[in-house]
Amino acid sequence: MDITGKVAIVTGAAVGIGRAIARRLAAAGASVVVADIDASGGERTAELIGPSARFVQVDMRDDDAVGELMACQPQILVNNAGGGAVLRPCFPEVSVERWTDSLLVNLRAPMLTTQLALPGMRAAGGGAVVNVGSTAGLGFGPHVSPEYSAAKAALIRLTATLAPLDGVRVNCVVPDWVATERGVREREALPASERGPALVPLEAVTDGVVRFVEDETLAGRVLLLNRAADPELLAATPSD
Repeated sequence: MDITGKVAIVTGAAVGIGRAIARRLAAAGASVVVADIDASGGERTAELIGPSARFVQVDMRDDDAVGELMACQPQILVNNAGGGAVLRPCFPEVSVERWTDSLLVNLRAPMLTTQLALPGMRAAGGGAVVNVGSTAGLGFGPHVSPEYSAAKAALIRLTATLAPLDGVRVNCVVPDWVATERGVREREALPASERGPALVPLEAVTDGVVRFVEDETLAGRVLLLNRAADPELLAATPSD
């Protein structure tokens, strides 16, 4: 898909990964809708991009607000809104409301936006959805935030199951710890012995998003971005 002239929604675009993705898509010629609950950050992202961007304040847990957001009928949708992995306490000590919020933002919201995007994308001749997962959703070991890791695992699996969709391609970028401003600060605050490999560059994430939008041969695929490793497009495997 040629990005030029397309309408792209990027959720969670007020800061960090979402801001970087929004700026990258705008640089490639898209008209970008910057969606976030954070008004000051979202407006700043739109300001950094310029006339080709506009900010929409939206709580991704609010179905009516999400419906209004999706009314612009994007050809490109990046489901980046999420987070909460660093919040403490976590399941099962945290309240039902708190862990439910994590599932709503990290899993239900991208499912809803994708569902609402399909009719408009198909009417326009096709579209691309890119989910932003996390390596917290991989593997079978423990994780400090069970609700966050479970939601991200489900998002990755959801992506693969949607490979057969007609007219719309859904793929997923799965980064490890990313070199956002906050990520860099948090890593530098650790003792040197605990810092581990260099963080995943923001450019690696935005490259992955653009690749999934442009390459029309890719659907239901997962791009793994581990620290200190080359990007890995995981093999598509059949499931019973």
